[in-house]
Amino acid sequence: MTTTTTTLGELTGDYVLDSARTRIGFVARAAMISKVRGRFDDFEGTAHLDGDDPSRSGVRIVIRAGSISTGKQKRDDHLRSADFLDVGRHPTITFTSTKVRQVGETRFEVIGDLTVHGVTGPATVHFELTGAGNDPRGGPRAAFRGRAIINRKDWGVSWGGLLISEKVALELDVAATRRR
Repeated sequence: MTTTTTTLGELTGDYVLDSARTRIGFVARAAMISKVRGRFDDFEGTAHLDGDDPSRSGVRIVIRAGSISTGKQKRDDHLRSADFLDVGRHPTITFTSTKVRQVGETRFEVIGDLTVHGVTGPATVHFELTGAGNDPRGGPRAAFRGRAIINRKDWGVSWGGLLISEKVALELDVAATRRR
């Protein structure tokens, strides 16, 4: 992506996530010592960006829960089981924004409904615009980095007791292309 001096107003439009250039991941402590990092490989998302009035922006992301990957097949299978995500009964994780607030020149709070394990609750993702410009074919693109901390027990994911931290960091590196 060629980065140019792009104003927020120039970003206004409807976008689709570029799944080849987007990473949706997580980090959790295991055994209270080490960190387990993982990602989801199958997802889609759309956004409406209003650079002149970010409060009129919105986003929706749908993640196939079974696409979870930590690099260890046995752990991934356990995370897919009823002990954690229960992907047989709850095949998707969704986030639908309900409010967007600009909190800095290129920083935003995106507040919305997160559904995990069949439970919907509020979540706030802190995003920063990290790049904007045109792709090699001239199409407008925007890149964001986001992070949220959630308590997995709030979504009914309670297996593991003290072995696994209740707090999970969600990390997003998002690339989006404006629809023509």
